[in-house]
Amino acid sequence: MIVVAVVVINSKIYSGEVEDKGAESLRRYLQEHDALIVDYEVVPDDRESIRKQLLHLCEVPNLHVILTIGGTGVRPTDWAPEATRDVIEKEIPGIGEVMRAESLKKVKTAMLSRGTAGIRGMTMVINLPGSPKGAIENLSVCLPILDHTVAKLSVKRKGEVGTISQ
Repeated sequence: MIVVAVVVINSKIYSGEVEDKGAESLRRYLQEHDALIVDYEVVPDDRESIRKQLLHLCEVPNLHVILTIGGTGVRPTDWAPEATRDVIEKEIPGIGEVMRAESLKKVKTAMLSRGTAGIRGMTMVINLPGSPKGAIENLSVCLPILDHTVAKLSVKRKGEVGTISQ
């Protein structure tokens, strides 16, 4: 089982201005694919807020993957890839490349996505697009390598899944 935290990057959802319409479908999709969601947070479209949340989550024992949702485009408020690079120790550019390549088969604007992935300690961070459909489609591209990656990163892991507190 893969232990996952989700960070939604959206100022309007964060402020309560709009509803998080993708939460339920993402949770259901992850559960159907044997993932345990231990945290689901919403942060504003702000590089420092994203960075702080990622740093916090990377310290959670036995957390395998952090999925960021949103902030991967070209708008002035899109900071997910930069905040991720601020936090990770090793970038895995192939994940972003394959997500863009697969998405490009469906929508031409996929070439504007700047999402990336990387590792800090024993935790993997993956940037997914903000649309619920796009997030799940891109996640489906990554799923085949998650078990393998978690196994490689978990060689020294011991213990149970902990709870998350801020």
